[in-house]
Amino acid sequence: MSGKYDVIIIGGGPSGLMASVAAAEHGAAVLLVDKGTKLGRKLGISGGGRCNVTNVKETAELISHIPGNGRFLYSAFDHFNNLDIIEFFENLGIALKEEDNGRMFPVSDKASSVVSALISKVRSLGVQMITDSPVAEVLYRNGSVEGVRLATGKTLSASAVVIATGGKSVPQTGSTGDGYPWAEAAGHTITELFPTEVPILSREEWIKSGELQGLSLRDVTLTVWNPKGKRVIAHRGDMIFTHFGLSGPIALRCSQFLRQVQRKSGTDTVELSIDLFPALNPQEMEEQLQNKLGLEPKKAIRNSLKGLLPERMIPLLLSKAGLDGDTTGHHLPKSGQQTLAALLKRMPVQVYGTRSLEEAFVTGGGVNLKEIDPRTMESKLMPGLFFCGEILDIHGYTGGYNITAAFSTGYTAGKHAAEQHRN
Repeated sequence: MSGKYDVIIIGGGPSGLMASVAAAEHGAAVLLVDKGTKLGRKLGISGGGRCNVTNVKETAELISHIPGNGRFLYSAFDHFNNLDIIEFFENLGIALKEEDNGRMFPVSDKASSVVSALISKVRSLGVQMITDSPVAEVLYRNGSVEGVRLATGKTLSASAVVIATGGKSVPQTGSTGDGYPWAEAAGHTITELFPTEVPILSREEWIKSGELQGLSLRDVTLTVWNPKGKRVIAHRGDMIFTHFGLSGPIALRCSQFLRQVQRKSGTDTVELSIDLFPALNPQEMEEQLQNKLGLEPKKAIRNSLKGLLPERMIPLLLSKAGLDGDTTGHHLPKSGQQTLAALLKRMPVQVYGTRSLEEAFVTGGGVNLKEIDPRTMESKLMPGLFFCGEILDIHGYTGGYNITAAFSTGYTAGKHAAEQHRN
């Protein structure tokens, strides 16, 4: 390992690997250094171990699924967008397939095939890769980047350094926030870090009792409300009840908005609601319930509701509606039907927070984007310093959006780090 490079990239995750490819393809002598024993660890567990490499949606819709500063990515997408990502991997021999909601997976369904192909590409470009080598410090001198110092004390020189160390979520993959102090040492501010795409916590007695634990709901809508009763966000899809609250895709998507409501209102508890029949309007819901109960008017409503509702939810819903499950459909007053129908369209759940940042899929917050040139990913404060991936204050929903941002910002940073060296 020599001591002089054109570009040093810290972090061997999705953004760092792609930055290595771009920098080497644009003529730089590149060193990729990672503190772990293996490269691509987070990539290897993404998409449930199948690696959701990107999402095929049009750019505007893609960015709408990155609620954490997605618009910042327009310039990066000009250099390397989701279609470029697809072409890149297919050129490496990784056949891809489209699944629900535009998610792109390898046909093999193995993240390991994606990781291996990407690392092989990096190696083929002559990038020097060293693992099990923590960086202690990024070196700055006379207002510009000078290189890095490893934990061993060895100093490596470069005119450009790319920090691709990730955030603080999923720390077992090496994302432990190492890059934030290096950014601050260069004069950058770090916006508040918080968990996104993370399960939600509730103190509801029926949650704590575990009576619905493990129950999955398909095609429902979860809504976050502010204290004034105004809808903040709603997501339709699948969710699951846990022993501590709510999880599953739509709960994860709503989690960041829960924090927003708490910060703006100063309240601890936030109301969410579940619409069990989002395809029906309130009038249609009432009619369907009336028809269901009317088919067997002599039957107890707790039995009549089977088939319409998940069986484990029926006692809770009847209790919330103030109804006796042994009442027959014939004896259920219209007001009772209306109350139950309204509950099926808006079942309230009081929540108070989320799981920790370390348990989140994605880190919210990061290096302040006002201090980063969106066209190059270079610091506006320290020439030769570049950032990419989750260390930036960018976060999206699960579904291929975060990895798209990582690959795109990584490619952009690597390309311009190489060009900055030549200039």
